[in-house]
Amino acid sequence: MKQLENQQVAQWVFFCQLCSWFTWYCCTRTLTNTMETVLTIIALFYYPMEGSKSMNSVKYSSLVALAFIIRPTAVIPWIPLLFRHFWLEQRKLDLILHQFLPVGFVTLSLSLIIDRIFFGQWTLVQYNFLKFNVLQDLGSFYGSHPWHWYFSQGFPAVLGTHLPFFIHGCFLAPKRYRIFLVTVLWTLLVYSMLSHKEFRFIYPVLPFCMVFCGYSLNNLKTWKKPALSFLFLSNMLLALYTGLVHQRGTLDVMTNIQELSYNNTSVSSASVLMMMPCHSTPYYSHVHYPLPMRFLQCPPDLTGKTDYLVEADMFYLNPLKWLYMEFRNDSSLPTHLIIFSVLEEEISPFLISNNYERTAVFFHTHFPESRTGSHIYVYERKLKGKLNQR
Repeated sequence: MKQLENQQVAQWVFFCQLCSWFTWYCCTRTLTNTMETVLTIIALFYYPMEGSKSMNSVKYSSLVALAFIIRPTAVIPWIPLLFRHFWLEQRKLDLILHQFLPVGFVTLSLSLIIDRIFFGQWTLVQYNFLKFNVLQDLGSFYGSHPWHWYFSQGFPAVLGTHLPFFIHGCFLAPKRYRIFLVTVLWTLLVYSMLSHKEFRFIYPVLPFCMVFCGYSLNNLKTWKKPALSFLFLSNMLLALYTGLVHQRGTLDVMTNIQELSYNNTSVSSASVLMMMPCHSTPYYSHVHYPLPMRFLQCPPDLTGKTDYLVEADMFYLNPLKWLYMEFRNDSSLPTHLIIFSVLEEEISPFLISNNYERTAVFFHTHFPESRTGSHIYVYERKLKGKLNQR
C-alpha cells in the first residue's frame, strides 16, 4: 500500500490489520487457513498493480501455487485476480507458457512426489480434497449452514467493528481497487455454495477488506480520534476475551494431562479417555509423551450408509449404557476420564461404582451449549488398595 499510495494510507491499512480481533484470534493457531492467508498477503506484494514496483509474475504465482498445495481452496480468492492479470497482460501466451505453466508443473510435481513418498502410492490429494468437499459435499457431516450464512453472520462477525469502515471505504477507494472488492464477493459466493461453513474459511479475504478500511480512516476529517479509539478498544477487548478466556479449558486440561504423564514412571500406569465431542482438545501435539489416550471417534461416512452413526453420536445417545457396555471388566478401565460438566450428572452412577473422583476443574466458556459445558472435569480412578490404605 505504501508503493501503491503513500505512507499515510499504508499506515492506516496496517493499523486496521493489526487492530482486527479476528487476526489475533486466528494468526497464532495451527490452521492451514492461517498459512493460506499469510501466503496470500505476501503474494499480493508481487501482484501486478498500477504503481507497484515489486510486481513479479513468477514470485506471486509461485506463492499462490504453494498455498494451493497446502490448501486447495486457496485458489478461490485468486481466480478473479489471475483473470485480471491475464486480461490486462499484452503478452498472454508468454505469461502462460513461460510463467504460469512452469510454476504449476513444478509445484504439482513436488506435491505428487511428496505424497507418493508418504502414502506409498500415487495420490492427487487436491482432487481428493475437491471430491470430498465439493463433489460429495461430505463436509456437511461436520455441520451445515444456510446459503446466506457468510453474508448474514460469517463476514460481519469476522470484520467485527471494521464493517462500517469497510462499507465507507468501498465508496472512497480508487477504481483500481474494485478488483479487491470483486475478490471478496466472489470468495463469499463460492463458499456460500458449500454446506459446511466456518469463520476461518474466509480469513484470507480479510487483508483485502483492510485496504478499504484504511481508506476510510485516511479520509475521515472529523471524529477520527473517536473512531480510532472505538476500533482499537472494541477489537482488543474481543481479541483478549477470545484469545485468553473463551473456550480455554480444552487447552488447560492438556497441561494437566502432560503433567500426569511426566509424573508417572511407567506409561502403563496411566491412561486417559476423553468423553467429549470429537476433536474438542489437542492430542499428542501437546502431550509429547506415549501416554495411552483415546477420544470419541467421528470419521465421516465414506460408504454411503443411510443409518451411519459415529462413535461420538452412539455415546451421546445413552452415555451411561455406552460406558457399561464398553468397560465390562475393571482391567479395561482408564485411570482418568475427561468430561464436560454437562455430562457429570448423567454418568454419575458409573463414576461412583468404579471409584472415580474429581481431581481437577477447568473453566471453559461463559456460553455453554448442548454437549459443551461451562467447565471441564478430570476424574481419576482410585484403586481399592489405595482407598483401604487411607
